[in-house]
Amino acid sequence: MGPADSGEPPAPGGPGYRWPRRARIRRGTEIRRILRQARRYRAGELDVFVTPAPADGPRFGTIVPKHRRRVVDRNLLRRRLRELGRLEVLPRLRAAERSLDVLVRARPGAYDLAFQELRTELIRLTERLCCDASPSD
Repeated sequence: MGPADSGEPPAPGGPGYRWPRRARIRRGTEIRRILRQARRYRAGELDVFVTPAPADGPRFGTIVPKHRRRVVDRNLLRRRLRELGRLEVLPRLRAAERSLDVLVRARPGAYDLAFQELRTELIRLTERLCCDASPSD
């Protein structure tokens, strides 16, 4: 009887925690296309750009500008946003069968938010995206 059978969450690093390459927005050309074509939402100290995904299934990406902060602070914020995308945003979009590209850009105030505040803002916006008829209008 393994963790999957016992109802326990998957172990960190296990198959339930993978973030497939096809679910990531990484290329500069993709990012520029999304910024040009997407509908923008404001979620607290985050700007969220949403457009229909060209591939199957939702994808997630981040933009974390320096905003005169230390590299350590920037990397921490970037890791937090990616983790929230992987564990909160993408699964909710998949469950709602929404094939969207979601690109999150951090504003200067995002550096001062706690992880739980970032999580709350992204979940609130994701629930809105799951209910909207067409995010690209």
